[in-house]
Amino acid sequence: MRDGRDATPVDVLIVGAGFAGIGMGIQLARRGRDSFVIIEQADDVGGTWRDNRYPGVSCDIPSHLYSFSFRPNPGWSRVFAEGREIHDYLRACVSEEGLDEHLRLNCALSEAEWNGAEARWHVRTTRGDFSAASLVIATGRLSEPKLPPIKNLDGFDGRWWHSARWNAKVSLVGKRVGLVGTGASAIQILPRLAAEASEIVVFQRSAPYILPRGDREYSREEMERFAADPGTVTALRDELFAEAERGIGARQRRHPDIDLLRQRALDHLATSVPEAGPRRLLTPDYEIGCKRILFSDDYYAALQLDHVQLEPTPLTRIADRGLVGVGGNRTAIATSGNSYELDVLVLATGFNSTRPSIAGHIRGRESRLLADEWSNGMAAHASTTVHGFPNMYVLDGPNAALGHNSAIYMIETQVSYVLSALDHLAAVGADALDVTAEAVRSYMQDIDTMAQDTVWVQGGCTSWYRDERTGRVTLLWPDSATSFRDRLATFVPSSYEHLHRPA
Repeated sequence: MRDGRDATPVDVLIVGAGFAGIGMGIQLARRGRDSFVIIEQADDVGGTWRDNRYPGVSCDIPSHLYSFSFRPNPGWSRVFAEGREIHDYLRACVSEEGLDEHLRLNCALSEAEWNGAEARWHVRTTRGDFSAASLVIATGRLSEPKLPPIKNLDGFDGRWWHSARWNAKVSLVGKRVGLVGTGASAIQILPRLAAEASEIVVFQRSAPYILPRGDREYSREEMERFAADPGTVTALRDELFAEAERGIGARQRRHPDIDLLRQRALDHLATSVPEAGPRRLLTPDYEIGCKRILFSDDYYAALQLDHVQLEPTPLTRIADRGLVGVGGNRTAIATSGNSYELDVLVLATGFNSTRPSIAGHIRGRESRLLADEWSNGMAAHASTTVHGFPNMYVLDGPNAALGHNSAIYMIETQVSYVLSALDHLAAVGADALDVTAEAVRSYMQDIDTMAQDTVWVQGGCTSWYRDERTGRVTLLWPDSATSFRDRLATFVPSSYEHLHRPA
């Protein structure tokens, strides 16, 4: 990368304009730190809630908890907000907090490299170069669609797309549709899809645990009370947080917590699916919580409609064109050997979360590639800083997600940690902070110890919470959200090497 003489100088460069990037920007602006820019590769803010526009998209964390504590929204219309409403909330955050002037849309990061002589990051983007004292990676973990290993997928003569790239231009009315996957997106899509398609085949790799959702609209009286008394919103948020936080006991395989949770899910299945045969196919073969627990009031009902069929094995391949039936039918073949003539395939197959592609575009000290630093899985001290990458902070990355509570709480905790680091750097007069290898090693050892007896390791499944190569839990914080905030509450300078530009 060329030097930064022609680059735009900023104190902080934030990559990504989803919840994490916007939250970081708001807190910088509120503290009078005006020298920052947020780059976003898309044409709008919102991250996950901009990209996911599939029918039925909504959050499975209650609205008043899945929002910034410092920007409560008394106007949430439902207990669980739909995607468009969350997207509108984030857009309002940007405009009302004055972030528009700091935002660069259609601006993708091409390369970022640490320059030790200048103690700055040189960042090349599709809209020019920047020179930044600090780099904040806020690209999240639900931004890169994962395509399943379906042989000859490109040979499918119909239309296909990933759920995060929904093609609204194609009508599904009267179509024969294959829905690949039974995760969080799929169980929201199916009930809406079933209202349009003439036939649906749901390809299930593994059965999920599903709990009742209990969604509803807030009454006008409730919304008026929220608007009139902000304290009621705070109290509701605290109540929702405490209720969610109690879920960590089951994830840590404590009894009777896990037994009660498992039974609740199995009772919901038994009540919703009375026939033994279908219920057997929908009964998970692993411990509850090992994979993400899902929430729905209508998924099981949709599965039992006459025009919906469950295929309890993965979609393996698409028949060669020469084998396609007369009339232009498109044949999809499952692991079981069953074949289905379909017009459209919807791949609700999740995201590349443990090996983010951006790691292949960031170089730290001695030009070390972040992807190489993470070759054995993502690792960071305080789930935020990476050895050899000075003044770089990763939000919503290694061991910063939760399996039982709100991601926004975790993001706010990390943002506070980054602000503490920036304050410390200014106070001591150093040019950069580089977390020590020992601090990272010690932190990751603690993570592994905490994770060892949890359902994510002992639950008998594979999941996106764990690195696919090493099996380590690299996405989740394997303890309570409160313990994460306690752990990051104090910035410990001794965990960092203080760097100075050469004289």
